[in-house]
Amino acid sequence: MEYAPPPFFKQGPSAFARLLFFAVLAIALLVVDARYKTLVVVRQAVGTILYPLQRAALVPRDAALRIGDYFSTQTALLRENEQLRRDRLQLAQTAQVAEQRETENAQLRRLLDARTRAPVRSVHAEILYDARDPFSQKVVINRGTQHGVTLGAPVIDDRGVLGQVVRVFPFTSEVALVTDVDQSIPVQVLRNDLRAVAYGGPGAGSLELRFLAANADVVNGDVLVTSGLDGVYPAGFPVAKVVSVVRGASAFAQIVCTPIAAVNGSPQVLVLIPTEKIEPPPAPAEPPPDASQKRGPRK
Repeated sequence: MEYAPPPFFKQGPSAFARLLFFAVLAIALLVVDARYKTLVVVRQAVGTILYPLQRAALVPRDAALRIGDYFSTQTALLRENEQLRRDRLQLAQTAQVAEQRETENAQLRRLLDARTRAPVRSVHAEILYDARDPFSQKVVINRGTQHGVTLGAPVIDDRGVLGQVVRVFPFTSEVALVTDVDQSIPVQVLRNDLRAVAYGGPGAGSLELRFLAANADVVNGDVLVTSGLDGVYPAGFPVAKVVSVVRGASAFAQIVCTPIAAVNGSPQVLVLIPTEKIEPPPAPAEPPPDASQKRGPRK
């Protein structure tokens, strides 16, 4: 059944006629524009009018791109920050190791310099740990009889006298520090050659000079060196520095010193190996008197 509008509502040309008209008009406009450029101004005006609409249509796309870029940038930055943090920790560890090695190398160079100044043979050693006795100040080193260490051998570091070997094992030795209460060292004041004996002080990390008269010429800041009178410590090695002198009613002065050697922080030390004394050769026997001298004068 064919449907058609009633004649009362039928107005204007048919749909086919309108299609044909607009098709011809479009072709004509294309030809005129291509040949005479007559629609350039119209095209520019339309483009100008439609530009805000184009920008508004692109806003959702640009926003989506910006959001994607933001999250990807955040992820990349977090990853980069994490990598930089790991690199910083690695560099810090490397710097600490380099600083520790530089410190050890500097101390070893000073030990080598001390070895050249030492008049006796020396053995390089490393402090392993503190002794188990909490009431004494002793350390254990990694050198023993197999390395030439003997009982009573002096131990020094790059600054001065550190202590004395009190127990020897094949591969380790026990060293009593100069601040131990059972230790004593003959010393002399570097300023005026006043001789005394330094004992391990009652306080941790200190020494004291005992049995010096109250008027003894000792002042704060005096440097004490080994005198060499005991035959154990070579003369001239720094031992301690005077930090307190108290002169009271007692006949003796109370003199407290602090050790020059790093008794609590010297990982590298030198053990001085005393050399055997060479006895001088016996004097040659006097030649027997000449037989001619024994004869009496001729008569």
